[in-house]
Amino acid sequence: MRQRAIGVAAAIVPCAVCAAIVPLRDRIENTNAALVLVLLVVAAAATGPRWAAIVAALSSTLWFDFFLTRPFQQFTITSQADIETAVLLTLVGLAVTEVALWGRRQQARASQQAGYLQGVVQTAGRVAAGSSRIETLITHVADQLVDILGIDDCQFDTDTRDGAPAAIVRDGTVVRRGRDLDVERHGLPTDCEIELRTQHDGITRGRFVLVASTRVARPSTAQRQVAVALADQVGAALATDNHLP
Repeated sequence: MRQRAIGVAAAIVPCAVCAAIVPLRDRIENTNAALVLVLLVVAAAATGPRWAAIVAALSSTLWFDFFLTRPFQQFTITSQADIETAVLLTLVGLAVTEVALWGRRQQARASQQAGYLQGVVQTAGRVAAGSSRIETLITHVADQLVDILGIDDCQFDTDTRDGAPAAIVRDGTVVRRGRDLDVERHGLPTDCEIELRTQHDGITRGRFVLVASTRVARPSTAQRQVAVALADQVGAALATDNHLP
């Protein structure tokens, strides 16, 4: 509903602004009017989806032509300068849209990475304080791995004798039968289990068995490295625990 409202405003507000400028068009240069319209595109890009910002850019150009260029109240432009201004208005509006959306994506990514780091720190704190039973810690980490990697299920297994067909290794690379997989392009394997071994002081203490069978998950390298760090927190806890779950 909110996005629809922004889209409607993106189509209507440029028309209203151009109509409001009509009484002043003899005193306001068209280039200045175009700058005002660019601000509307920026507002749409900052608050709504890409399509709303594109609508704002196209609507601004359309009504700029209709209200502010000669012949007035016609979708025709006879002045070369006004043609250039209209073209630049469209191009700048579209460019501003992409820049604003890029900024929002970067902000979301930074927030996401901060959340991953907080998860690792909290888990490390639990291990250092010894405040959680090992079974509780394993369940906590398994839930985090499901969330971070975008997978369906995660179970812990102390038996590491039979390896899974695919594995997330120390640097976050996913390897299947000796071959590195391009996870960000093709996603995690959906037709087999993926193992993530827990280690401490170079000794394997167990493994998390990951399943991504119902959807294609494409965790980034950073996300997979966070998963390795979380698994190793369990390895550290198991190294100091007197029994295995």
